[in-house]
Amino acid sequence: MQLSMIEGLSHLTFVVRDIARTARLFEQVLDAREVYDSGPRGFSISPEKFLLIGELWIALMQGDGPAERSYRHVAFKIAEADFDDYAARIAAAGIDFRPPRPRVEGEGRSLYFYDFDNHLFELHTGTLAERLARYARG
Repeated sequence: MQLSMIEGLSHLTFVVRDIARTARLFEQVLDAREVYDSGPRGFSISPEKFLLIGELWIALMQGDGPAERSYRHVAFKIAEADFDDYAARIAAAGIDFRPPRPRVEGEGRSLYFYDFDNHLFELHTGTLAERLARYARG
């Protein structure tokens, strides 16, 4: 008998009140590109847009997002050299931008921002291997 295996991440879905506005935000800040818009047709439970960030499939669906903000978030990997560019993009988008939290040296830097529907996103320069190596040093 062959064991089943997860092949990877398929997609992330975010429920948002204004799909077009959130898509523009993702395009401006995260370099997303739209690959599908359901328009008046519907194959799912509500209108939707599909975006790609790199090769990651993002689904935006019409509805009510989280009622409250939390630290639950999605983190995207960015290059250290691009950190200031992304900080400027977030500031230019006019959204709620959180200052980086204190970190120990060697675990990377992060930018945090909320979208219009209380979803928290992080742009992070570090990797799991770097973080584990830093934590192993104490």
